[in-house]
Amino acid sequence: MRTTIRLDDQLLSQAKKLAAETGRTLTAVIEESLRESLARRRAGVRQHKVELKTFKGGSLQPGVDLDDSAALLELISRTDAAP
Repeated sequence: MRTTIRLDDQLLSQAKKLAAETGRTLTAVIEESLRESLARRRAGVRQHKVELKTFKGGSLQPGVDLDDSAALLELISRTDAAP
């Protein structure tokens, strides 16, 4: 397929130099570069799903403020001391 693209002059010059050094066409250099860029982007998207395990109840208690570390520590110590 033919298309027209606009490239930065310095980028085009570097691509032409690479094509000449490697004995490939400018089209081949641009295609390979674009494929590599798209493959890296797809690879970054593939992330493993993380499942967090919960214990004893599985949810937050009503009124617990996760931004109040002192209250959380107090709640933990009460929970640990409970029979």
